[in-house]
Amino acid sequence: MDHSFEEIRKIAIHLLSGRETHKWDLTQYENFKLSIAEFIGKREGIQSNGRSYTLSEKDKDLCLEIFWDLFRQGVITLGLDDNNRAFPFFRISSFGKKILDNETVYFFHDLSSYEKLILEEIPDIDDTTRLYLKEAMQAFFVECRLSSSVLLGVAIENALECLYDSINANVKYKDHFKKVRDERSLLSRFNKFKNKLTEINKELPPEIRSDLDTNLSMIVSIIRNYRNESGHPSGKIISREQCYVNLQLFIPCCKKIYELKKFFAEDIVLK
Repeated sequence: MDHSFEEIRKIAIHLLSGRETHKWDLTQYENFKLSIAEFIGKREGIQSNGRSYTLSEKDKDLCLEIFWDLFRQGVITLGLDDNNRAFPFFRISSFGKKILDNETVYFFHDLSSYEKLILEEIPDIDDTTRLYLKEAMQAFFVECRLSSSVLLGVAIENALECLYDSINANVKYKDHFKKVRDERSLLSRFNKFKNKLTEINKELPPEIRSDLDTNLSMIVSIIRNYRNESGHPSGKIISREQCYVNLQLFIPCCKKIYELKKFFAEDIVLK
């Protein structure tokens, strides 16, 4: 039975992170492939050939493709030590360890997989936010991290502006949030919005209140800070790791923005 790229990649991530047990030492490519085969075989109740489980030819090809994707992304690096420096030996990189330690991380390996994640989590994302977000991802993959940070900041700014527009069209709440528009900068405007939102916290549905501060306040502040550092001539270069993390953080952050946008838009319809 064949499996999808995403399915096998998810298994590989779980194995590399240590969240799934395996008998093979993940220091060589063959063991990487055998561990994936064993995981699939046990999950699906397939009988082994005595020593190990086998994969379909298509799944074998996907394992190789996924291995090199993880290498290009920097999650794994070639070589075991100074005596075994090349393929088929490999190890998890220091960057990969930090990424794999995060159990709730969103994994993506190219623009299409990142865009797919975005659309799964935020199906109604507007075209402009999506455009800048795609540009931010493309910049990341060609190592233009300053550009990626700035574009990500623009994407967040546009998503927030869409939220503010929904509030401004809401008769019940627009006066409450009126002073938000008076603030000139993105960060000061957001801080004003956050304060006014706190005042009506009890009126928000439980699903919106859940992790609101984490997914909105803290994450927007982090992304905004890096946009400021990248958008001004300070000479400071954002690390590849932080750039990657920011792209991940954008997803739950923007999802919360759109939950709020939907709440205020639905209130308009109800009225």
